Amino acid sequence: MESQARGGTRWRRFGLVMVPSVAATAAIGVAISSGALATSLSMSGDAFKVRVERLEGNGFVQYGTVITTAGDGERAVAVSAFDHATITELCQSVVVSLPIIGDVTLRITAGTTPGRPVEADNLFIDVAQLDADATFSDIRIGVSTGSTGRIQDGDGNAQADSFAQQAEGAVLTDVEQIAYGTSAGTFTLTDLSLSLHTGSDDECF
Repeated sequence: MESQARGGTRWRRFGLVMVPSVAATAAIGVAISSGALATSLSMSGDAFKVRVERLEGNGFVQYGTVITTAGDGERAVAVSAFDHATITELCQSVVVSLPIIGDVTLRITAGTTPGRPVEADNLFIDVAQLDADATFSDIRIGVSTGSTGRIQDGDGNAQADSFAQQAEGAVLTDVEQIAYGTSAGTFTLTDLSLSLHTGSDDECF
């Protein structure tokens, strides 16, 4: 329904995309000495693109669930979760169609300086498509018996009897993914850059 609306609905959606990013920018400005964003940061609604040069995480879990999206209604996704993740060369972009203006791309980059990666705690990503080179340590693959997607008991929102895998550690390189939501309890966004571009030629990939 929202995919056909072009009035206030689109502006609201644009606002929902913008608010977390602006909040992140403000928080970084206030806590410039530490660079830590001790709050929840999320972007969701429309599908968006994420490119990462390297993601190294521990406490990895992946499981299937169903989410409600802004334009596509209910959609099955694979949730990738990490207790802690270190991210190098992060790029996140979303294209929003606005009245009169047309397509606008919101692009966020961080962790671009060598030795100063993005740090995230309790990271969750609703993934629709993922391309990467991946290495997992102490991995277990099976059917979820707990609602966090872990093969052991837990609580969360994994679909009952859905696929699940968990690993002590995971390293992903040359990552390109399409996602519908990402959130973290705490983001440390080094070298944060937020920019708006007319059109859709400035996406992350």
